Amino acid sequence: MRKIVLFGFTLLFFVQCTSIKRHNKHLNDLMAEEKLKSDVDFTYRKLRDLHPNLYWYINKKDLDYKFDSLKSTITKPMTRFEFYKKISPAVAAVRQGHITVYPPTKLMTKKETKALLKRGTGPFSQFDFELFDGKLYVVKNKSYDKTIKTGTEVVAVNGTKPINLIKQYNKFYSSDGYNTTFKTHFSGKRFSTFFTNENGIKDSIKFNFKFNDSIKTITIRRKAEDTIGKHLKKNRKKLAVIDKTKSKANRKKKRVHGYYSVEKNYNRNLHFLEKDSSVALMKIRSFKIGDSKTFYKESFSKIATYQSKTLVLDLRNNGGGRLNEIADLYSYLADSTFVFLDKSEVVSKSSLFKGAYFHGGSFGVKALKTIFSPLMYSYLLLTVHKNKNGKNYYATQTKPHKVSKNVFKGKVYVLINGGSFSASSIISSNLKGSKRAFFVGEETGGAYNGTIAGFMPRVKLPNTDIKIRIGLMFIAPHFKTAPEGRGIFPDIEIIPTLEDRIKENDPEMNWILNDVKSNISEISKTK
Repeated sequence: MRKIVLFGFTLLFFVQCTSIKRHNKHLNDLMAEEKLKSDVDFTYRKLRDLHPNLYWYINKKDLDYKFDSLKSTITKPMTRFEFYKKISPAVAAVRQGHITVYPPTKLMTKKETKALLKRGTGPFSQFDFELFDGKLYVVKNKSYDKTIKTGTEVVAVNGTKPINLIKQYNKFYSSDGYNTTFKTHFSGKRFSTFFTNENGIKDSIKFNFKFNDSIKTITIRRKAEDTIGKHLKKNRKKLAVIDKTKSKANRKKKRVHGYYSVEKNYNRNLHFLEKDSSVALMKIRSFKIGDSKTFYKESFSKIATYQSKTLVLDLRNNGGGRLNEIADLYSYLADSTFVFLDKSEVVSKSSLFKGAYFHGGSFGVKALKTIFSPLMYSYLLLTVHKNKNGKNYYATQTKPHKVSKNVFKGKVYVLINGGSFSASSIISSNLKGSKRAFFVGEETGGAYNGTIAGFMPRVKLPNTDIKIRIGLMFIAPHFKTAPEGRGIFPDIEIIPTLEDRIKENDPEMNWILNDVKSNISEISKTK
């Protein structure tokens, strides 16, 4: 039996390697017009088959025209990457941020990936970038060249002007609806991805930097890992094992809070800002990794013990995640029994069954799914229902929820910006609609009235092998607003400037702390 399992893994490894080599070999082949047009038709058909609200932000006539016009522009053979640039704007016209067309890029085997990582940190990974007024700036320098200051403008990268590439790629994806804050936040941070799509992975990159009207050309090379530092870390780890209690506590914190090893920070954090612990700050980077249920239970127990009067919930740049997590978090913030979501519209039972359940996985995983498919289909038969309007609905987080034991009853501030998307927008909609929180920052990247997400399979086009991620569920918060296609607007709009980044100033947080002190002062005067 052991030999059979070993043979199976060896065979799977060989098949994967062969598949990657074949993919890379034919990556730049010219593809015939009829095959490209066939993939256009396939894409639109899949969108109609799987997307539950395809014409939310664009009517059928206009979207039909987009895809018909796209086919008319395909007049000669082209590469897969050229086709990606053709089809992406048509898909982006749906204006749903979860729909993603993935560019066809060179793939690497596990061995090649390991070898690349061993060579060290790439040039782009040594910086954090942001976009201000149409220009790209360094907001954090992690490279070996410390002369590059925060606030340095990136004028060119290997001769490419950043804004030109950003403008081109901004046509290839969308936010939810009509807002613009999502792209402003996304495009600056993802510039390196756009560049790599065009040019591949580089070991060295020539930057033209501008600081205080002085332009410098600096070549940043892949940074090898500090072997001395690595050795010291290993020694520290050995010493840490001696303190078993501390080691166990650290492991628990990483498991509960969620730990990002690359960024070396925690997904969830709770801090108390005043000496008397009257202000609690909860920073949540995403609703994904970690044991969220334990985190919220422990955190709100601490907040209750310390008798905090104010809670600041920081959802800036939180791109979303799990629905059950945000419903759980809301149960600690709501002022009474609540319904978190409306029933989620889906195209059909089969859209969830074929589109999500059977999507992805190895041959072995798909075989197991086939075995258990009768149970899954039976589950969908019980949970997907057709309403009087003839539409199909999937129920999740739609029953009345009771508030949690340590529900917070004090003042709640929520920090939001264009990077607040998907699940972070859903919980913000409910907090805003119920008037439970005061919002500071800028309009969210996700829409107030919901999004198309939930199950999100990647559909592979038959000829070009390009993959498109499509959301299968129309997820809508219980509360709605009149303007369609816009995000949650802040009660106080504060947008950080480049100067704030240079001085490491947080104007949104500063405003909240000043407002808290002003409220305390006013209460003291009335007594």
